Amino acid sequence: MTTVLFSIAVLALLLRIFHLRIKANNAKTASFQKLLPKDKLAVLKECLLNNPAECNLLNIKEFCESENIAFDAEGYRPFIGRQLELAKRMANYVECDKLYVEECEFIDKTLPLEFAEAEKKRSEGDDNAANKLVLEGVSRLYSDKAIDSALAALEPHYPKASSLREKYAELAKACDASGADEKSLEILRKQKEAWLADLLAFDASQPE
Repeated sequence: MTTVLFSIAVLALLLRIFHLRIKANNAKTASFQKLLPKDKLAVLKECLLNNPAECNLLNIKEFCESENIAFDAEGYRPFIGRQLELAKRMANYVECDKLYVEECEFIDKTLPLEFAEAEKKRSEGDDNAANKLVLEGVSRLYSDKAIDSALAALEPHYPKASSLREKYAELAKACDASGADEKSLEILRKQKEAWLADLLAFDASQPE
């Protein structure tokens, strides 16, 4: 699936779960420090993707080290250099899209903390809580591959995950067929908003 145009347009417009919109230079403030670790990680990831700068990379690196979370900061650093190179030579849209896809896939190697919480709940026999946490984690993924993989893994526990995968695939097709004008992007934004709402509308009645 190729939903880069869609993802870039939505990234700046769509309020993610818990409506976290904290700028990178506020990562040391009291308001940021009050957040739960899973929310801090979500904020720092979004800051880095929105603005792949050294300060944002250092923010997420320091946080992950303090929380003992695996994050390859040195592996991400080349993306910053490539962004600067593309900006200097006014690279075309296709090149920028390709880099953004790679950045999203790299960021998603560090999974949202909701997935670890879900494993713990599952081991304790609380499948509803586990399923809900996985869905919240999926809402904080960026790459098509990671989203599809997470939903596929959830299917045996939560049948609705199958229809969510199908609807996400439909979104990808809609993106491929869409224009890049403001009206088309607004339509895509609303479609993803609807998908996210469906994703987070947990159905506890579903049998396993």
